[in-house]
This record gives sequence, C-alpha cells and structure tokens, in this order.
Amino acid sequence: QVQLVESGGGLVQAGGSLRLSCAASGRPFSNYAMGWFRQAPGQEREFVAAISGNTIRTYYVDSVRGRFTISRDNAKNTVYLQMNSLRPEDTAVYYCAASRREGTRYATLYDYWGQGTQVTVSS
Repeated sequence: QVQLVESGGGLVQAGGSLRLSCAASGRPFSNYAMGWFRQAPGQEREFVAAISGNTIRTYYVDSVRGRFTISRDNAKNTVYLQMNSLRPEDTAVYYCAASRREGTRYATLYDYWGQGTQVTVSS
C-alpha cells in the first residue's frame, strides 16, 4: 500500500507559478513511476505529467510541455510539479498517483492516488 498526500495548491494570477508536492509513504517509493493528473469541473481526469522511478524519463501532455516540470526526490519520497506561466485553463484539482508501469498516461493504470489539491488561476 502507498499513501499519497498532495500540497501546494492555491490561487494565483495568470502568468504566475506554483509548486505542487506529493509526499508518499508505504512501499519503496523508487519502485513506482509517479504521475500528475488534473480534473476541472465537469471534465474527465486528464494526464499532465509522469516520471520514471529512477527519474531518468519524463512525460508531459502537450498543453503543459515547456511550462510545467515534474521531478522527484526519492530520498524524500516526494514528487513535485513546478508550474510556470499558469493560465486560467490550468484551473483544476491536481492529483498525484503511483503506478508500477512507467510512462503511462492512463489513469486506470495507476494503483494509488492522493486526495487532490486545488489550483485556481485567475485571469
């Protein structure tokens, strides 16, 4: 079992930045690829970014590539999502998730989920 707790969400103006964190506990953190997803009201959950267990490979949805950076610190059992140049359309609840499969963009292939953190970008 892996427990995930997100933090760092909030309200920011367009063009601003936020850094989300996701602290993991339970099974060895480095065994899992980690992903960030988001869900806006009335929309399906959307893949945002993922990172391999050994931090070598990262994956992004096209809409955030170049603005968001996913990283992880396996010594701290934490994954991060640095979000720059935020836009109103980035407004959503952001979730981190853990998967035994590297690089997957499909939410159904993630085994563990956090409770989410709200990100609101005002125009």
